[in-house]
Amino acid sequence: CVQVGSLTCPSAAIGRVRPSPLSMYPYIPILHTHVQIRVQCIMTLPVFGRNRPEGKILETVGVFEAVKQHGKYETGQLFLHSVFGYRGIVLFPWHARLYDRDITPPIKSEPPGAHGSKEVKGKTHTYYQVLIDTRDCPHISQRSQTEAVTFLANHDDSRALYAIPGLDYVSHEDILPYNSTEQVPIQHELFERFVMYNPSKSPPFTARDTLKAWQEKNHPWLELSDVHRETTENIRVTVIPFYMGMREAQNSHVYWWRYCIRLENMGNEVVQLRERHWRIFSLSGTLETVRGRGVVGREPVLSKEQPAFQYSSHVSLQAPSGHMWGTFRIERTDGSHFDVRIPPFSLESNKDDKAPPAGYTF
Repeated sequence: CVQVGSLTCPSAAIGRVRPSPLSMYPYIPILHTHVQIRVQCIMTLPVFGRNRPEGKILETVGVFEAVKQHGKYETGQLFLHSVFGYRGIVLFPWHARLYDRDITPPIKSEPPGAHGSKEVKGKTHTYYQVLIDTRDCPHISQRSQTEAVTFLANHDDSRALYAIPGLDYVSHEDILPYNSTEQVPIQHELFERFVMYNPSKSPPFTARDTLKAWQEKNHPWLELSDVHRETTENIRVTVIPFYMGMREAQNSHVYWWRYCIRLENMGNEVVQLRERHWRIFSLSGTLETVRGRGVVGREPVLSKEQPAFQYSSHVSLQAPSGHMWGTFRIERTDGSHFDVRIPPFSLESNKDDKAPPAGYTF
């Protein structure tokens, strides 16, 4: 084992570097794979605001730990998001089914006209429910808004939505773990309600009974079960749908879903999202087409420096299930266009209707 000296990592773009198996930490040179390397990387972040000491640009917030190639991270693990660069803490894991259309299935004979309709088998993949440090939220430019869990109000107004801000779902490979000597290293109003400092444990933060009760009570609201992924011309689209509940409106039932979409530029070419084209099929037999400029009012640029963009939106049907699929129109720097496929995903409802999340004051 070769000892490498301590490093102070520049963090002006620390979240913009997609780590590879050979480069566990941003700005650490890739070394030969046959040499086992042990690195202590001091994690620093920019200091913002008027209270910044004169001449001080960076401050130390922790020390990076080894990324887990196997197993899962425990409740209380501090981390830096490898794509969006924010600090957070793991609350608990979800074991989702990942349907990756980039994985080629066994070749089978297909009937005419069936091109692109390949069957995809899901595999288990670990995601984490996390809290986002509110100090980092204003600086996450690759998100349309701070991620939140949205839900329906507990009354007859079917269009009323509420949100718990600063909650996110993070894939295992997006976690860059670190440790800190601070007893309150993450600023979020739920931090001290959900975890407590326990220096005898590793990580030194353990779940309070309030977190366990909140998780059990609101499991239907929070559950992440299916993830869908597909890549077209180096642009990868990941979709995660969530069922939100049913409400009655004008003598009919209206079913609501939230869906989270991430676009990632896996290549070197700078591109920009220009249009969206959705097809929404309802079990009632209706097929709706939606076209428009950009997404959530933005036309994000995907570059090597900022390769990802993520947003959430909502859809409602007058049927308990349906499907969505579509394309994004992407523009290259030379003005040419191509369409990126949005992987088809199911909109499935739960049998039991839901009440708003417990243990949270609005």
